[in-house]
Amino acid sequence: MTPDPAALYNAYASRDPRFDGVFFIGVTSTGIYCRPVCTARTPKAANCRFFESAETAEKANFRPCLRCRPELAPGNAPVDDARRIPRLIAQRIEEGLLDDGAGLETIARQFGWSSRQIRRVVQRELGVSPIELAQTRRLLLAKQLLTETSLPVTEVAFASGFSSLRRFHDAFGKRYGLAPSGFRNAADATSRGPRPSESFTLQLCYRPPFDWAGLMRFLDARALKGVERVDEASYSRTIRLGAHTGWIRVSDAPERRAVLVELPHSLTPVLPALLGRLRHLFDLTARPDVIAAHLTGDPVLNASVSENPGLRVPGAFDGFELGVRAILGQQITVKGARTLAGRFVQAFGDPIVTADAALDRLSPTPQRVAAAAVDQVAALGIVRTRARSLIAFAEEVASGRLKLDPGTDPDLTMRQLAALPGIGAWTANYIAMRALRWPDAFPKEDIVLRQRLGGVTAARAEEISARWRPWRAYATLHLWRSSGPVSGQKPAAPPVGGMRCSNPLP
Repeated sequence: MTPDPAALYNAYASRDPRFDGVFFIGVTSTGIYCRPVCTARTPKAANCRFFESAETAEKANFRPCLRCRPELAPGNAPVDDARRIPRLIAQRIEEGLLDDGAGLETIARQFGWSSRQIRRVVQRELGVSPIELAQTRRLLLAKQLLTETSLPVTEVAFASGFSSLRRFHDAFGKRYGLAPSGFRNAADATSRGPRPSESFTLQLCYRPPFDWAGLMRFLDARALKGVERVDEASYSRTIRLGAHTGWIRVSDAPERRAVLVELPHSLTPVLPALLGRLRHLFDLTARPDVIAAHLTGDPVLNASVSENPGLRVPGAFDGFELGVRAILGQQITVKGARTLAGRFVQAFGDPIVTADAALDRLSPTPQRVAAAAVDQVAALGIVRTRARSLIAFAEEVASGRLKLDPGTDPDLTMRQLAALPGIGAWTANYIAMRALRWPDAFPKEDIVLRQRLGGVTAARAEEISARWRPWRAYATLHLWRSSGPVSGQKPAAPPVGGMRCSNPLP
């Protein structure tokens, strides 16, 4: 069902890049059509028409915007056969892909492009070259490290992606007219405190309100024993990024409108990628004001929206880890899935020593699981059909055929997931919601959602959800938070088959 114009206008006004390429906006007062990420002044809703493609907008006699260039939208750029888009390239660059010496050729191979195409598209989309984008990211991260930590300048230089101290000092001088030490001297030294012997702390900001308590309850119920530990004050977990391993501890600092991330020095070489993953995990870039404004007033969601301000959709630190958890959670309770996941981690996760004795395992890699035999997985109490699903899933991720990165095309990825044995639409939508960070994911087959809506069919749940678009993932979390059916409606009878979740999804 096509979303109504009010939902699309809401998505447009949010400028959320996750909607780029999903629809286009024609402005009747100018005769121009744009992408949802266009930086031009937002027109009145009455002057907007919405189209599924650039072709339908042009058929309606709208001209393409010269600022946002609709031809470069996801799936529409001439070189964008794989539906990889400039914002994803920028994300890879900002997460440090240029910092490991691999350069643009590695990024180009991941997107199926040439490095020349990468340079051209990023320049057209963002107005800067990939190298300039990476340089800005390095400088801003270095400034944060200089201001918030007592790390030595040399360590700051390499942690922020510079290949030498000379380039580090030269970049600061040209861009800011200051030596790196100038930022440190200008910062309030009392805010940093003494340098810890094994770890340091950074802050990641968010837009309030931020439902930290609700997020912790969700993650705590699904925590992987040995990999994660959650309490009311903090979230901790083990980390493996490339050849680097360690741990992190995240706590809320509402007075700063930020979360505080404590990490050991062993993870500084992968700091950009680590911080990017944490932003996804805690949904730190969400616009709670825009989302709540759209969902408030709906008779099904109104109470939960009022009671849970700043609700976030928990992401995933690692897409494969989340996928394994989702597959294990099919047709069983959250508690049962957590038990199986703990056994799985003990069997296939590598041991690690951390500052927290409860964190003693790294999450299993897809390569390790893909090499396992069905009997090995089934021996953990996992039914054989699900064991085969886990191995098939691991093989696809290990081969690179299945990408589970935030921003990846959700429709394509969900089709790939549903094509694997034992993985249905429910699991595919759940993975899209958390691992891909798709804000409009909606697992309509889920019995909890259907009960909350008064015992409706999956098809009817899909119809009802149309009014929540493009924020159906957030609506889903609100429904899981709620207890009992909508007032005046009968609860659903227990299902005869299919999903039997007595608790919200895994």
